[in-house]
Amino acid sequence: MTEADEPGPSVAVVGGGAVGVTAAHDLAARGADVTLYERGDLAAESSGRAAGLLYDAYAEDVDAAVGARALERFRAFDRSLPGFSFAACPYVIAVREGDPDADAVPAMVDRMREHGREVSVVAPDALRDRFPSLRTDDLAVAAVAEGAGWTDPPSYVRALGERAAREGVAVETETAVEIGPRTDAGREIRVRGDADGGAPAAERRAFDAVVVAAGAHTRSLLADAGVSVPVVPYRVQALVARDAYDGPMVYDATADAYLRPHPDGLLAGDGTEPVPADPDDYRREADDWFREDVGAVLDERLARGDAPGRSAGTGRDLADARAWAGLCTATPDGDPVMGPVDAGAEAGPTLFVAAGWQGHGFMRAPATGETVAEGVLASLAGVAVDASDSPWIGAFDPARFDGDESFEITEGMSLSNRTDGE
Repeated sequence: MTEADEPGPSVAVVGGGAVGVTAAHDLAARGADVTLYERGDLAAESSGRAAGLLYDAYAEDVDAAVGARALERFRAFDRSLPGFSFAACPYVIAVREGDPDADAVPAMVDRMREHGREVSVVAPDALRDRFPSLRTDDLAVAAVAEGAGWTDPPSYVRALGERAAREGVAVETETAVEIGPRTDAGREIRVRGDADGGAPAAERRAFDAVVVAAGAHTRSLLADAGVSVPVVPYRVQALVARDAYDGPMVYDATADAYLRPHPDGLLAGDGTEPVPADPDDYRREADDWFREDVGAVLDERLARGDAPGRSAGTGRDLADARAWAGLCTATPDGDPVMGPVDAGAEAGPTLFVAAGWQGHGFMRAPATGETVAEGVLASLAGVAVDASDSPWIGAFDPARFDGDESFEITEGMSLSNRTDGE
């Protein structure tokens, strides 16, 4: 057997959301023998409930680079991945009068422009002239990012999952697993038997590496392997109203709410609950208060002509809107943990994590999944995490935490998170 014919490393990816499916696809494309485990169906959890806003309008260096690569790949998949489409759409950051963050917007935009983003500060009157569907008379300032867009998140996961399967990834859905110890044969995965006792004892499989990209379930899965990471799930909400809307995507920074076009009308959210949520027992339906709050934001942000059946000042009745809740994951500093969690092992790491996206997981997935694939293979080849040629992103190194930190959950999309430390 020649060196070119030698089998690639065996890698298990746990988690069938956007990051996990991307990592599995990219690992297989680079020659790895990949098995993807998902306890339900692909896109059944957070990725299937994501809002689908896609942008690279970041001021911070690392975020800007990751966002740019993600959008580059989304656009490429739009041309090459059957079943997936990317809808180009400007992204507006709107800040209301009286908001103390308004003064930070010009400097934030300057930083974005330094990264090559096509972003500009726009006066409220000029914003209204360009986008007549928006109400702007209560705004202090706005910024418009041109290179943005939106998509249907489940379509990405399913389409890329199908391509991954065609390229040799063993996709095992409806399969719950536990992370076992490191053995002489590799890192152990225990495939659970039937919960009712009708199946044999859990099957044990060994892999050269295991990647845990299981979103809200990441912490409990890694705990099985004796690893602690400060990744905490929290609940967010969104809805689809049947109002026709063909304007830009908008983030109302003062209200901490967003909206975008949707094939059925208009998608809006945020409804963040900044408290830990149980990933196995959280309310998946939207709350009445969330519908009321979003209705108020839409009433304040959209021009009167965009609200069929509504009189001025009456607000929107969203009681019948299709609405849902999903989970995001937070970390103490708002950045993900992505890399090896057994980096101190003498024989090299075999266990890796990718989680803690603070609400930006789906929009970064094409870039972060790619980094995970490259990083795992580099680590298995003996490249240290902190080596100059390591693909891992230093700012996301899990080793920056002890793993048992307590912290307050903050909204990941907030304007202060875009400007702090700049």
